[in-house]
Amino acid sequence: MIREDMLARLMAQAVSDGTDLVTMRAMVEEASELGAERALDRLGLDDESAQHDIDELRELLAAWRAAKASAWKAAIDWVVRGVLALLLIGIAVRLGVGEMLR
Repeated sequence: MIREDMLARLMAQAVSDGTDLVTMRAMVEEASELGAERALDRLGLDDESAQHDIDELRELLAAWRAAKASAWKAAIDWVVRGVLALLLIGIAVRLGVGEMLR
């Protein structure tokens, strides 16, 4: 509430005195801080544990990205191995390895 009061007083001063650069900068600063606090409040990040929550979310996101990259790498490895196995089977059939083994 103190910030809201400060912004209201600055706006009233700007109207009554005319605006100067210092007043305008103060208004912008107060308005931006008030807006940031409102946004954090709406997101539920306005308490003392907010930094811990954000740190946990960043760790979770990093773990998700690592798992996703690892899964893609494993899938590509399996596809490459499958293609190479089929290629070797095809070469063996062409060379008649099945006939040699009988």
